[in-house]
Amino acid sequence: MADPARARRLSKRIQEIVASAIEREIKDRRLEFVTITDCRVTGDLHDATVFYTVRGRTLDEEPDYESVAAALEKAKGQLRSLVGRGTGVRYTPTLAFEVDTVPEISAHLEELLDKTRVRDAELAEQARNAKPAGDANPYRDEE
Repeated sequence: MADPARARRLSKRIQEIVASAIEREIKDRRLEFVTITDCRVTGDLHDATVFYTVRGRTLDEEPDYESVAAALEKAKGQLRSLVGRGTGVRYTPTLAFEVDTVPEISAHLEELLDKTRVRDAELAEQARNAKPAGDANPYRDEE
């Protein structure tokens, strides 16, 4: 097992190589709106998982994840060759591609936080106008 620092450096380098290759060398229009967001390498440095996001051509258009996955699968061999040349390691890691769901999850959490802020403001307004039930001093001594 390689040390974690070496695995981090290798994963960062693989991310850079794959991102630049998709942008400059892979001639597939399906990969036009792909962004490489992260890469993780196993402890033995034999397998790498590359995470990506896809945006639609317009803001209203839903991205085509299936065609992007097919294009990445088709380009996997060429990308692995470029990674091997660019990293100089003895064993070139196999590449696996996964859709990065962090942007969608963070957008959902942001929506939930906005709803919570609105509800907190409503409750604060209700609390400001509220009067306590019963006496103002319920613990007074009755003598």
